[in-house]
Amino acid sequence: GSEMCIRDRGASNIEIQPGEKLSMEDSLYAILLMSANEACNGVAEHVAGSIDNFVAMMNQKAKELGCTHTHFANASGLPDENHYSSAHDLAKIMRACLRNKRFRQVMKCSNYKIPATNLSEARVMHTHMPLMAKESNLYYADCIGGKTGFSTDAQHTLVTAAERNGRTYIAVTMRAADLGINLSLIHISEPTRHAQIS
Repeated sequence: GSEMCIRDRGASNIEIQPGEKLSMEDSLYAILLMSANEACNGVAEHVAGSIDNFVAMMNQKAKELGCTHTHFANASGLPDENHYSSAHDLAKIMRACLRNKRFRQVMKCSNYKIPATNLSEARVMHTHMPLMAKESNLYYADCIGGKTGFSTDAQHTLVTAAERNGRTYIAVTMRAADLGINLSLIHISEPTRHAQIS
């Protein structure tokens, strides 16, 4: 049976109902803008036939990208002792994501409306990413997108990208007690030396 509507207590979701049909595009926006964990499960099942198969694909892709400190245990990133990554590996994954035109299009969006479905009225979504939200005191015009995350175990995490003067910068923060403090440190000044992600 579908696990799309399984909601872990306290996990972010958009209240997708059993039997509800969403397009892949709408699901991707729900995942990136709202951290919709049930949409992650639905995409995993649609793409790979099961969440376990999708997680195996994620682990294989991470290995192909050169990630050496990453192991996925679920499709959503929810806490699990066998689900981990490093800042360097997350930067490698973001770099690969930035090469995907569709991903970049979804990632740069700060507002999106999922049209009414067979079981729901239209849903209006607004980004959780303060660097992308114009009303935030942390808004950063050069930010082209990213993903925030939070769990009690991992605390605040952030993978983000910005472009300035023809260069793309990737920043990763992990285990932050306060996302806002870390975001205020990310604003880019022209560096004298550029870090290379190998």
